[in-house]
Amino acid sequence: MTEQTFFAQADATEWTELAPGNTRRVLIHTPDLMQVEFGFDKGAVGALHSHPHIQVSYVAEGSFEVTIDGVTEVVGQGGSFIVPSGLVHGVVALEKGRLIDVFTPHRADFL
Repeated sequence: MTEQTFFAQADATEWTELAPGNTRRVLIHTPDLMQVEFGFDKGAVGALHSHPHIQVSYVAEGSFEVTIDGVTEVVGQGGSFIVPSGLVHGVVALEKGRLIDVFTPHRADFL
């Protein structure tokens, strides 16, 4: 049996700068599931993109203009959204904020 990681501490992973005002850190993952934290400065953009993974996102802080498959809605702190596999999506931070994203399967491109 392979070693399994059941726990992750907040300071266990480093932040990666993706673009000005936009950072990411992988919190924990298995081959089937991954949890990632994204930090955004006000006005920062998570550019429109798509991927084969299913994604669910929780707004831990701030508010975001979220676009999924051409539909845009503002999602504030405590809100969530789901992005089905293959749909084009992106966000704009309306204020400083953080998203907690979960992907299935894991995003190998983030490791």
